[in-house]
This record gives sequence, C-alpha cells and structure tokens, in this order.
Amino acid sequence: MNALTLRLSAAKCACSFSTSSSSSSASTKLGILMMNMGGPRTQNDVGQFLTNLFSDRDIIKLPMQSIAGQVIARRRVGKIKEQYMQIGGGSPIEKWTRAQGSGMVKQLDRTNPDTAPHSYYVGFRYTEPNTPQAVEDMIADGVDHVIAFTQYQQFSGSTTGSNLNELYRVQKRLDPESKLQWSFIDRWGTHPKLVSSFADRVEAQIAKLTDDVRHATPILFSAHSLPLNVVDRGDPYVAEVGGTVAYVVNELRRRGVNNPYRLVWQSAVGPLRWLGPQTEATIRHYGSIGYSSLVMVPIAFTSDHIETLFELDIEYGKVAREAGISQYMRAEALNDHPPFIDALATIVKEHIDAGFPTSPQLLLPDPGSESAQTITTRKWIAAQAARQAERKK
Repeated sequence: MNALTLRLSAAKCACSFSTSSSSSSASTKLGILMMNMGGPRTQNDVGQFLTNLFSDRDIIKLPMQSIAGQVIARRRVGKIKEQYMQIGGGSPIEKWTRAQGSGMVKQLDRTNPDTAPHSYYVGFRYTEPNTPQAVEDMIADGVDHVIAFTQYQQFSGSTTGSNLNELYRVQKRLDPESKLQWSFIDRWGTHPKLVSSFADRVEAQIAKLTDDVRHATPILFSAHSLPLNVVDRGDPYVAEVGGTVAYVVNELRRRGVNNPYRLVWQSAVGPLRWLGPQTEATIRHYGSIGYSSLVMVPIAFTSDHIETLFELDIEYGKVAREAGISQYMRAEALNDHPPFIDALATIVKEHIDAGFPTSPQLLLPDPGSESAQTITTRKWIAAQAARQAERKK
C-alpha cells in the first residue's frame, strides 16, 4: 500500500491529521494552496530544513549539488539552531500561515457562497507540511480546482518559481491523469489592501517615535537580497519589491507621513556578490553620521520568521545600539492583522470572480538563461490556463 493509498484511507477517519483546514466540510471542491518556504518547527528539524534549502538549484547552483548542499547545511546547522533558540526554538511561520488561511476561507465562505465551502492547504517548500502532503490531502478531499496562491507577494524564480517547479513535479507524480485543475496567484505586491496593511504597520511605529525625530526618522524597507547573477538574468523580484515600496510610500504620503526612506537588502551569505545596499551596513552608516532613530520595515515578508525575529530584531538591533541609534523600531509583520486577512481573502475572491485568470507575467520567460525545469513548468502552467479557458466556453 503506497503513501497516497494510506492517506486516502486515513481521510475517511475523523481522527486523521491533515495539512488542510476547512471552514465547513472536508469534501470541498475548491482548494487554496498557500505556498511558502516554511521553517523548522523544532530544533530537530533545522538540519533537514537547511539540507533541503541548499539542495535547491532554484536558490543556489553548486557543483555536485546533492553533496555540497549537505556539507553547507552541516556547517551552518549549529549556528542556525542557536538563532532559532533565541526566537523560541523554531519558526512560527506555520502558525501564522494557518491563522491567515483560516481567516481567509471564513471570509470567502461569506463573500463567495457559490464556491463555498473553501479549504486552504499549506504547502511549504523545505519543511513539513510540504507540497506532496498538501496535494495528497487535496486528492483525498475530492478537490477539483486548486488555486496555487504564493505567499511571496513579489515574484522571484528562487522563491515562487521554486515552489512552482516543485508543484509541477509533485502533481505529475501524484495526479498523472491531471484530474486537478490548477490556477495561479503568482504576485500581488501592489494590491491596495496589502499596501494599506503595510502602511498601517509603518504608521504605528512612526507614532511611537519621540516628537523631536518623528518626522525626520528614515524608514528602511528591508527585503531579502539576491545574488547579482540572479538579478542579471532578469529576475523580476527587484523591480517588484521596488513597486511595493513605491505604493506603500504613496499611501503613507496620503496619510501625512513624509519621512525619508530607502530600500535595503538583508540576509546575504557566502562569497557571491549580492544586491545592495546591505541592511546592516546601512544601519551602521546612518548611525555614524548622527541619526539616532530608524524604522525598519520587512517589506518582502508577511509573517514573522527568523529574518524578522532574529535578523532584524536581535542581530540588527544590536548593530543599531552599537551605532548610537537609540530609537530602533521595527514595523510588525502582517501576521494575523485583520486588514491583511481581508487582503488575502479579497485577492482570492478577485481571482475567482475573474474566472481564475493566469497572469501574463507568469508566462513570460526571463531574458537570461533558465533551467529546463523552469521551461517545463511554464509550459504546464500555460496548458492549465488553456484548459481553464476551454472550460469557460
């Protein structure tokens, strides 16, 4: 008996565990797959998380990848475990994703009764609950149509692209007859309700500053950096992060917040040249020239995880104090902020109401070289779009 048969049998038991959650019955026909990187639940999961991460050629290309990835993971596991210990022992990203998914489907059941009940499924790339588990659960639940909803609001081949490549491989193995219909929400970095949610979080931190610096404090929008060789091949991530920043700043200006701002980049590792300016260096620079306050905004992250709780709060917080920055504020991640839950539900509602469209951007190749897997995945996405268009006739 294979793993899928076991899951199909287990799905009939009320006591079975699932990566999904529904606001009503488990027999829903429409599923929403929430795709993200994931994070280790416990200390015991850190090693496998790092191995999976460094074995992914969509993130980093290494000679003898399967071996080199394991070597890098073993070298870093002690340091990363210690970082996770400082934020509670593991990543909270699953908790926040489930809170977001639960709130999202409850709202969708109210706004879109014709497609209710709605279920969400968590499909992480490098940890459980992973994509194979989610697809197995959807098949067991009798789902007909799946909306693959990336939780990276700005598209990159190394994030959403990697999730989609894994999704293609998984569905080909678990659904060889292509019974599932797929549609895709692949980027949403300038959606008005996302922009407003970010502005809420920034405005709240600005209000906490003392009167003497409140209007002059720089806002640093910090996003995960990319190696320059990824940028050079035409990956759209940099432009899309910049787009999010521009929209959020415009919303802040509309609200009367006129602080200066910069877009900076965090989390660079290894010997490759990465996109700059680096967040840490920028904090040190502003401290050195006399600024005593900063507001940090994790503009490419919607949920708290190690890059916000450890890197921005603990590591860079120490850097800021050493640089003489006494008012170091970090805008809260969106997490379960009610306007953000509304944003997620609205984005899915708009996708359903529009007939499950595929973004033209998703079908456009990068100008530089692409992997054979990325090309194959794009053809599958195009075929799914054509299939959906045929159904609408």
